[in-house]
Amino acid sequence: MAGEPQDDCLFCKIVAGHVPATIVRESETTVAFRDINPQAPTHVLVIPKAHYPDAASLATAAPALAADVLRETQAVADEDKLDSYRVVFNTGGGAGQTVWHAHAHVIGGRGLQWPPG
Repeated sequence: MAGEPQDDCLFCKIVAGHVPATIVRESETTVAFRDINPQAPTHVLVIPKAHYPDAASLATAAPALAADVLRETQAVADEDKLDSYRVVFNTGGGAGQTVWHAHAHVIGGRGLQWPPG
């Protein structure tokens, strides 16, 4: 069921404290932690504590929670003193999603070209 923790989900395990992560922020509804394979000096994942498989399902089922995730991306950027940054939601395997728990990548601290690659 959407929103319920999933036993086989890495990010649900991080939320529960069963898998370690370098947590940089935590709110009532979200957790933000450093990516284990950073693509820039700042590369933080912001996730909802509730399980939704991707950004589209999160936005559809829980728009206020999706807004919480976005609000926390700004807080991460502020804490890392980023003047500019990118927020990325990968949705689907073809887009590079590898963990099926909605998450926003906050990437910054270096020049970010477009298109990414």
